[in-house]
Amino acid sequence: MSEIKHMPTAELEHALSHLQAAPSSEGRLEMIVRRPAEDGREQLDSGQLSVTDGLVGDNWIKGRANPDCQLTLMNSRAADLVAAGDRTRWELAGDQLYVDFDISDANLPAGTRVQIGAEAVVEVTAEPHTGCEKFISRFGLDAMKFVNSETGRSLNLRGINTKVITAGEIRVGDNLTKTA
Repeated sequence: MSEIKHMPTAELEHALSHLQAAPSSEGRLEMIVRRPAEDGREQLDSGQLSVTDGLVGDNWIKGRANPDCQLTLMNSRAADLVAAGDRTRWELAGDQLYVDFDISDANLPAGTRVQIGAEAVVEVTAEPHTGCEKFISRFGLDAMKFVNSETGRSLNLRGINTKVITAGEIRVGDNLTKTA
């Protein structure tokens, strides 16, 4: 079994300009991950977003379901960076949608709506999304400090929480468009 690489701070900081270059008005859905059980992951080609359930089949609805944290989006460039370029490790971050899109506070403040594909609309919530011990064990302490630094927080490198406003089917490759 090969050793998992954790990115050092210098390499993470060196990639900031690449992260900041994510598209700001239209983006792309790069990966959908459903979490059927704790620590379980299923990559999907398509999924259904529900106003009551978030991503249908995801374990968010079980237990302490906070309606402002139905669905998490992570910038795919940030996921790729902390995963040291290994796309198969993105899902370990625990988010459901990985997007090539500028999810910074400046571009997507709380209350902003984003259409995904032809039907689904999500709204960014004010609930912060921060890493946990699992994030540290999977990507390293440097990655956790980087995504939670002042710059990392303003860019929302750890991701954002959203709630589903309009249900609909989503597919990998769908466009994301800021609507309000």
